[in-house]
Amino acid sequence: MSEEIYCTVKKLVDAFEFEQITGDEDSLKRRISVADTNRPGLELAGFFENSQVKRTVVLGDKEISYIKTMTEENQKKSFDFLTNEMTPVIIITKNHECPVLLAECANNKNFPILRTSSPTWRLIIDIVTFLDEQLAKCECIHGGLLSIYGKGVLICGESGMGKSEIALELIKRGHILVADDRVDCYRIHNKIIGKAPELLKDMLEIRGIGVINVARMFGVSSVLPKTEINFEVRLEPWDKNQDYDRIGIESRKSEDILGVEIPKIVVPVREGRSMAVIIESAVTNFMLNQMGMDSAKEFEQRVLDYIENNQEGE
Repeated sequence: MSEEIYCTVKKLVDAFEFEQITGDEDSLKRRISVADTNRPGLELAGFFENSQVKRTVVLGDKEISYIKTMTEENQKKSFDFLTNEMTPVIIITKNHECPVLLAECANNKNFPILRTSSPTWRLIIDIVTFLDEQLAKCECIHGGLLSIYGKGVLICGESGMGKSEIALELIKRGHILVADDRVDCYRIHNKIIGKAPELLKDMLEIRGIGVINVARMFGVSSVLPKTEINFEVRLEPWDKNQDYDRIGIESRKSEDILGVEIPKIVVPVREGRSMAVIIESAVTNFMLNQMGMDSAKEFEQRVLDYIENNQEGE
């Protein structure tokens, strides 16, 4: 059974600087495991079936106005339900006053109620975006990640293939390091975001030299905290008995990362090949393909046209 991914209410408070109305520090240890929010119209009306109790509850203009029309008895029933053990937190928007009975109920249970000046629609967008990243599934990949011509390029291969040395050469050519040796990958919607573990952030290990701080050596503009992964370059040892594709039509591959297919190219490594230039060229060709310009297909068409013209001449 997989371990539940969660974010504490305290992380939410620290990220958005909410005002805490009820509950103590211990109440902020409650877990948020669902990125969605809940505007509890039906719950305030007294209908509790099928309610998504693990969602963050948001009270905006409509909810606060409706609460003022409710009887004390109905308020107590609804507030008791909304502050149950499964609900992580209630957030009140636009600096509305917290209903008195809600505050009493929350204080009795040591339940956290927060307040913000943000409008409801903006708060929901910001919270869902934040929690999507905090609760995203993670996959650790052995390799390096750089931003090359604005594209996130994952460089993978066996240990000793020279991935870090290639990364160093690419950095010296003006490209940007995100992670070396280990890349933490997260799926945000249909995109894969990669970043370095906190311990390895900005660091690059070069055999024979040791660990270097790229930000200090090449400047802060030479590193990025994270980037979307758009393309993978898989390095493998050169095999003289291997028949490598020299056109590029048969080598179209992809790598599945957390259910998202990432375009991939396999590049053989041997002495004398300028791997940084080859990777730059691969990324440029990938960008051209995205714009509908396929060099391999263009060459194939030239060959077919040449054959056809020769047959007509005969």
